[in-house]
Amino acid sequence: MWVLSGIAVMVLGFVLRFNPLLVVVAAAAVTGVAAGLDLQAIVSAFGKAFNNTRYVSVVWIVLPVIGLLEAHGLQERARGLIAGLKGATTGRLLTGYLLIRQVSSALGLTSVAGHAQTVRPLVAPMAEAAAEGQKDLTEDEREHVKAMSAATDNIGLFFGEDIFIAIGSILLMVGFLEQQGIILSPFQLSVWAIPTAIAAFVIHGFRLWRLDRQLGQKEAGQ
Repeated sequence: MWVLSGIAVMVLGFVLRFNPLLVVVAAAAVTGVAAGLDLQAIVSAFGKAFNNTRYVSVVWIVLPVIGLLEAHGLQERARGLIAGLKGATTGRLLTGYLLIRQVSSALGLTSVAGHAQTVRPLVAPMAEAAAEGQKDLTEDEREHVKAMSAATDNIGLFFGEDIFIAIGSILLMVGFLEQQGIILSPFQLSVWAIPTAIAAFVIHGFRLWRLDRQLGQKEAGQ
């Protein structure tokens, strides 16, 4: 039962509003000592856990970089790029991004794009600039364009990642079916995600086409 003392340390630390990182480390150390581990074994356990989840730390490295880029005019440059392209519309831009997001997710590259990495600093400003080239936007229309940018990323990721054979959802289904006596390979399940991904692309592509129709074309002379 002494092994559970780490929980008490964690609860007490949070109640006293200590630094969460220090509380977690202290709780883990107390648990290790109570379990009879020596200092080397406890440090080794910390190192193994960090190494196994090191991809989580990548996000905290990327976000400051994106913040610096935004502070130095990333969004303005993205807007200027789209404003200088003839025939660029919000629907066409987001349809292209949807295709890229689905294909990259199907290859397992789920973290190369996302709301923080691409939508907020790049995709949304570019879509907004394309919409401004089509008409004078109201505040509601501007927010709608931003929402569609975020939705495009969600749909591309959600329906693209299931095609990748090593994604967690596919492996979970393979394990569950195996427990029921149904033996399937991950590839046999992932191929069935392709028709769904195509349907999602067509449906959301139609929604983006409708968005272009709603925004309309820029009148001649404007």
